[in-house]
Amino acid sequence: MNEMQEKPLAGLEARIKYRFVNRELLDEALTHRTYVNEAGGKDNQRLEFFGDAVLDFLLSDLLLRRFPESREGELTKIRAALVDEVSLGRIAAELELGASLRLGRGEEKGGGRQKRSLLADAFEALLAALYLDGGIDPARRVVHELFEPLLDSPQRLSGRDAKTELQELARTLRREMPRYQLKEATGPDHDRRFTVEIYLGEELMGEGVGRTKKEAEQDAARAANLVLKGER
Repeated sequence: MNEMQEKPLAGLEARIKYRFVNRELLDEALTHRTYVNEAGGKDNQRLEFFGDAVLDFLLSDLLLRRFPESREGELTKIRAALVDEVSLGRIAAELELGASLRLGRGEEKGGGRQKRSLLADAFEALLAALYLDGGIDPARRVVHELFEPLLDSPQRLSGRDAKTELQELARTLRREMPRYQLKEATGPDHDRRFTVEIYLGEELMGEGVGRTKKEAEQDAARAANLVLKGER
């Protein structure tokens, strides 16, 4: 690995306060499939799969300890809000994960380092690599440090989702109900991306992207909420 490649990785390790023993795990976590198509090696899809499970487990542990009186349904809603593409993409951006990614030329030109879905996947892969390299303790510490601040948000604590908020705003301000429309579904079956548009009457209020239709609808609702709040 040359100095130009090493510098972003060292910065990322500093931000998560962990230095990898097996640097190949870190490389794998940050390698997108488009890079592998051009240069060979391992992409991060297997680690992303494992990281998704590790994150669910560690967040469940965090929420059980933080909210010992909460019921299962409430905890599930909060966890779902924390692991959606928007939250993971923001956390990955805070870690400057995009600067460390290895991308194919086409993905690089297409702005892959800023794509929320790609950053969210890379964060899950990074968490898996961290767990495999150092065990549960450093992985738990990183999850707690990154996600505990989000639990101070009233919306996160209540599990109140963006679609519910939008429905209330639209009824109050426009006397209309939002309408969601699937615009497109792209990508292979194992890495599907859905794009959903949201309308009030005939007016397009926003667009959202997610790994499921529900996630895309939540993303679109957040965009529409910003528009309606500006009308207050």
